[in-house]
Amino acid sequence: MKFQPDRSDVQTITAYGPGWIGIDADKVTASVVVGSHGQRIDWHCDRFEDLTPAHFAQLAELDAEVVIFGSGARNRFPPAAWLQPLMARRIGLETMDTQAACRTYNILAGEGRNVVAALLLEPPARHHP
Repeated sequence: MKFQPDRSDVQTITAYGPGWIGIDADKVTASVVVGSHGQRIDWHCDRFEDLTPAHFAQLAELDAEVVIFGSGARNRFPPAAWLQPLMARRIGLETMDTQAACRTYNILAGEGRNVVAALLLEPPARHHP
């Protein structure tokens, strides 16, 4: 799917597909944290099962108003205990599949909100003949 924003001064997710997203003119194929204030940080996890409490503690350090967690091809929720660093700073977290997270990030960033999207980009499933 291709997106064409009206006009934006913030980092925008311009396209996505299985195992990748487009951020402005770049194609990104590994999990990433993208922020409306220009942050782009490698998020070292290839699968939902690779996530740890440290991944969410890292998000709390970014001091966003809200974090959009794109959990991969389907909606999956991290254990509530892992969200403690975010709750301690009163940072909201919304969980959805990665494609929905891309769309939601663009809307909130376009509204001028201080938003971060933590996007799990899983390698595409391989089909065996």
